Amino acid sequence: MSQKLVLIDGNSIIFRAFYALPLLNNDKGVYTNAVYGFTTMLMNIIEEEQPTHMLVAFDAGKTTFRHKTYQDYKGGRQKTPPELSEQMPLVRELLDAFQIKYYELDQYEADDIIGTLATEGKKENWNVKVISGDQDLLQLVSENVTVDLTKKGISEVNSYTPESLLDQMELTPEQIIDLKALMGDSSDNIPGVPGVGIKTATKLLKQYQTVEKVYEHIDEISGKKLKENLINHQDDAFLSKELATINCNSPIQVALEDIPFQELDQDKAHAFFTELGFKSLIDKLDVDSSGQAEQQDEIEYTIVEKIEAELFSKQDAILLEMLGENYHQADILGIGLVNQNGKYFIPLELALESADFKAWAEDETIEKYVFDAKGTIVALLHHGIQMRGIVFDLLLSSYLLNPAESHDDIPSIAHRVNLTQVSLDEAVYGKGAKQKVPELTALADHVVRKTNVIFQLKDQFLAELEKNDQYHLYEELELPLALILAEMEFTGIKVNKQTLEDMGNELKEKLAALEEEIYELAGEEFNLNSPKQLGPILFEKLGLPVIKKTKTGYSTAVDVLEKLEDKHEIISKIMMYRQLGKLQSTYIEGLLKVIDKDTSKIHTRFNQALTQTGRLSSIDPNLQNIPIRLEEGRKIRQAFVASEEGWKIFGADYSQIELRVLAHIANDERLIDAFNNDLDIHTQTASDVFHVDASEVTSNMRSSAKAVNFGIVYGMSDYGLSQNLGITRKEAQKFIDRYFESYPNVKEYMEDIVLEAKQTGYVATIMKRRRYLPEINSRNFNVRSFAERTAMNTPIQGSAADIIKQAMIDLHAKLKEENLQARILLQVHDELIIEAPEEEIEKLEEIVPAMMEKTVKLSVPLKVDYAHGDSWYDV
Repeated sequence: MSQKLVLIDGNSIIFRAFYALPLLNNDKGVYTNAVYGFTTMLMNIIEEEQPTHMLVAFDAGKTTFRHKTYQDYKGGRQKTPPELSEQMPLVRELLDAFQIKYYELDQYEADDIIGTLATEGKKENWNVKVISGDQDLLQLVSENVTVDLTKKGISEVNSYTPESLLDQMELTPEQIIDLKALMGDSSDNIPGVPGVGIKTATKLLKQYQTVEKVYEHIDEISGKKLKENLINHQDDAFLSKELATINCNSPIQVALEDIPFQELDQDKAHAFFTELGFKSLIDKLDVDSSGQAEQQDEIEYTIVEKIEAELFSKQDAILLEMLGENYHQADILGIGLVNQNGKYFIPLELALESADFKAWAEDETIEKYVFDAKGTIVALLHHGIQMRGIVFDLLLSSYLLNPAESHDDIPSIAHRVNLTQVSLDEAVYGKGAKQKVPELTALADHVVRKTNVIFQLKDQFLAELEKNDQYHLYEELELPLALILAEMEFTGIKVNKQTLEDMGNELKEKLAALEEEIYELAGEEFNLNSPKQLGPILFEKLGLPVIKKTKTGYSTAVDVLEKLEDKHEIISKIMMYRQLGKLQSTYIEGLLKVIDKDTSKIHTRFNQALTQTGRLSSIDPNLQNIPIRLEEGRKIRQAFVASEEGWKIFGADYSQIELRVLAHIANDERLIDAFNNDLDIHTQTASDVFHVDASEVTSNMRSSAKAVNFGIVYGMSDYGLSQNLGITRKEAQKFIDRYFESYPNVKEYMEDIVLEAKQTGYVATIMKRRRYLPEINSRNFNVRSFAERTAMNTPIQGSAADIIKQAMIDLHAKLKEENLQARILLQVHDELIIEAPEEEIEKLEEIVPAMMEKTVKLSVPLKVDYAHGDSWYDV
């Protein structure tokens, strides 16, 4: 079998991935875009190349042997953004999981390692593939060595053999070094010869072959300025050639036989993808994640044939077994019951027919232990049973004890605390298309074991919460909130289907009109949704500058169109066409699909145990993500209306709650004074940062100050702020520095909270919600810096999340106390949406802001804005 060696330029590909993909982070706040891009590329390489040997080469540091020749080599390179630096250790973890060797060598670059191994592979007559984003590596191309260069992103590559290199660049591999010698390379700070670009350099090399021969024939060269530059910069040209030459005889301590590649470790890859939230990549693995315990002890239980009151006790663990996450739609497969009397499996039909079961479920005095209070309550409400008396929720308690872990199912939690006598759900049901319900005995055994975990862990988890000073958070905040969220989910929010359909028709008309305008500007009709057809119109017929090319033609991606917006009026119309098209397909049609045909309502689900900051999120559908920047997007909220005749929608939201929390926990006098005097905080910050009077603050200054204010809250770096404001990193850093000069206590808080986290291993919110940061004392600078940034912003975001949760509990109680019909429908970030009879609106205007503003006492006032109308849009 022929040997196939794949060599990857690690730094180059990771940089490409980072800048090609948006700045993504997972639910734990870890930046993942570079790792995700690198992973997808790696998986494609493995599938397409089928390597027998493989290595990823990294640069070892800032200093190389080339610096001895030219100390300004690679000088002027911008500092690596922390959002990227933090991902580098994760890439190495990924390579370990994939069982791929990686290597770096002090004083040498990845190119030198690759060059040396490629040369060895060529000598052995192996088939060698080099993958990079760096054109320098084209000098390695030979009959045995193919070099793939990524294009502007990472999803497409140009593949170079000696023939294709000659065809595309009119040069031989050896001449790539001479090309760099003449034209230089600004990215590596290789000087080259001023005024010599790729065209001139190529022309010279086609005529004279090498730099040396160019200078041998210097008198023949036409063009006074060119000849003058070549003569004056001869030393630079030869220096540049030396710098650009890859050392193919580097003293590496790794040989071809050291880097075999068999196959990736499926289980390790599965664990890695799960940890980082790469759900789409998990499906590509061929992994048996059955999780079946090797040997399970027998468990005694009874399959109930007749329900009697004696079956239950005063303290019962209960589990409704459902397949699928959506308990609004899922069928209950059966019910597990564990108490001091024994362990039981109850068929659903038996439970629903039993008056004893209903009486037990609705008895407030009987304590119930469940896995997910909210899901359990909603599922039974669909069967006309209102469960009461829940005192323990395994999901919520596990989440509070360590929000970084997965809490999706009982077996995962059990295995984490060494209760292994329960199989993972996939082992019992299978997964994906293979999922099916087993026969009754196997089902009953599995359900009872899971229910028994709830019963066993109750005392242990509550004791741990008590020990952490979090019992109050669990008992007074999260558990009561779960009951309110269950009520909200079951109630749902009414959606006027006709309004949505009318909006859809209106959007279709706008799209049709835009289409005609675009065709008129283009001078012909074409398929607007086809980049293959749009590209030639823009870049050939209309002659717009080409920004980016793909394997199939011209790129017409959003970032390309944004750069062309001022070049032709067709661009803004194409961008609007795409935005309206997305609204139509994703939101109008998407929402129409999830309206309950019986209730005419949408019943979203709130994730209460997902984010590490404590914030709620919404799914099926995500009502927190309806786009509101475009008026057409905002108008979608017009379809969300009150469910009864003569009722109104009332909305209330906290104003700048995170900045108020920051002022409180940092105890910064200037911030506190600004809020206490009801000043516009962004104008005040602009005034402080730009050293001008508040009356002189321009809208641009205020916008910049706003970005800095919220950037500080979210731990934004100079890179993040520069991207946000469209300025250089240097300018962004100046903004941040000035901010800290203006608000010194904020800086002090940031430093103190990091120290505290290093001592305790976690940070906490005002209400004692914890986020553990084991990486805070890491020796790896990048890993540590991410944890430090997380330490700074989690108490702010988490405290804001706790406050609105407490407000929901207080308000819910107040509405009942006042005997009002008003009910909370939605929580969207810092906003509450309520529906109420019109005659109760005046009362709501009195009690809602009053309740929300006094939920917690801070050193600055909480401020609530409110409004009402016929729809969500109106508030």
